[in-house]
Amino acid sequence: METIEIFDRLKSLQVILGRKYELESKIEEAPKQLSSQDELLARMKKEYIEKNKSYEEVKERVTHLKDELDETIKTREDGEKNMDNITTHREYEALDKLISEASEREAEIRKLLQKEEKDLSELNESMKGIEMMINSQEADLNTSKASLDAQMASYKSELEELNAKEAEAVPGLDQEILFKFQRIIQRNSDGIVSVRNGVCSGCHMILPAQFANEVREGDSILFCPYCSRILFYEEVAEGEQESYFNDAGSLSGLDDDLGDEEYDEDEEYDEDSDSSDEMSDERDDDDLDDSDDSDD
Repeated sequence: METIEIFDRLKSLQVILGRKYELESKIEEAPKQLSSQDELLARMKKEYIEKNKSYEEVKERVTHLKDELDETIKTREDGEKNMDNITTHREYEALDKLISEASEREAEIRKLLQKEEKDLSELNESMKGIEMMINSQEADLNTSKASLDAQMASYKSELEELNAKEAEAVPGLDQEILFKFQRIIQRNSDGIVSVRNGVCSGCHMILPAQFANEVREGDSILFCPYCSRILFYEEVAEGEQESYFNDAGSLSGLDDDLGDEEYDEDEEYDEDSDSSDEMSDERDDDDLDDSDDSDD
């Protein structure tokens, strides 16, 4: 198979694989779109269960207080009726104490009952609100699931078509090249890119001149040494001298710059050394003059 034909096959396959991997990613990520709605619904149901448990507990206390209130009222009323039948002062004191205690307990129970009934009413309203939100959330979730199912069916249908096109494009291609090509597309989306003005259009790095010439000759399948994409040569029309070299990356020049910096540092060091030597000579001359004056 001619190199040009291979490049054409790879370019067509690149479009197919790019879309295929995109769809596969969407199919994989699609269920996660509903996870937040599922989690919210689960929290609502959990809250409803907790509220309902509290509601049943308060309801049971209300029932118990009502029963106790009925018994207390009956005790007080019976005591009040028996007041007409007492014959001694001792009986009067005992019955009066019974009526007084029953009245106090009745007032206490009514107060507790009022509080519990208020709590019960608030819990009931809260549960109704949560139940409405649950129903609304379930409806939204069902709508989202139906929409997602339709979308997934569309994705899978398109994916089947792409698999068929891929099966038609693959035969005859070198399996090792094909494997690398698929891996590159999964990572970078573009698996085959052009070389223009000696620059890889995938990573915008300047290619070695000899290597760029080999790509231009097109005798073999070559991979970019920087981004690993498959390369093919593309002629640039005169007057279309694009800004590849301005944008292209290159490692050249770093050693020269570093050498210049080292050279400058050495020069500075030598200048400092010369200056130090001159100052030392001047100090020696001064010492000699002082010594001569002393001898005189």
